Amino acid sequence: MRRIVVFASGSGTNAENIIKFFNNSKTAKVTQVLCNNEQGKVFERCKNLNVNCLLFNKNDFLKEDTIFNLLKEKADFVVLAGFLWKVPTKIIEAFPKKIINIHPALLPKYGGKGMYGMNVHSAVKENNEKETGITIHYVNENYDEGAIIYQAKTTLNENDTPETIAGKIHLLEEKYFPRIIERVILEINE
Repeated sequence: MRRIVVFASGSGTNAENIIKFFNNSKTAKVTQVLCNNEQGKVFERCKNLNVNCLLFNKNDFLKEDTIFNLLKEKADFVVLAGFLWKVPTKIIEAFPKKIINIHPALLPKYGGKGMYGMNVHSAVKENNEKETGITIHYVNENYDEGAIIYQAKTTLNENDTPETIAGKIHLLEEKYFPRIIERVILEINE
């Protein structure tokens, strides 16, 4: 059974979806959630699902080995689910092809620092895109530049707003993210 550690920064809907998906899995289980935002709703979601959620700060993440050591002890696989900080090279090197992220657009469009959530959906709308989607990708040293694992698309129309786009993206995240995580873990185990 593979152990997944999830990083989250906000409401935790993707983290909750992943935890629920793997609760009855023989492949993997979420053993820990890490959050860098003390106001994150992910703490309440984790409490309701009996999964430990730990608050950490930038010093724990970047300068000290606190998070690195925790990952070495508790993780076989790392998932970024709405996590906004760049992952330190030391962690990336310790988990090659075992850290994945989800991005709310079809990369390489609308990626990079500051491109998350409504920032992405607003940019998609402003550019009159006919489609958007999600990109699940490996994490490397640069924001949203790791190798693409999977993309799912949704069509847009002129009446879509950033809010309706967010709703369409959320449906794709809910449907595909846990299944693609499972697929990647199974491929690693082969």
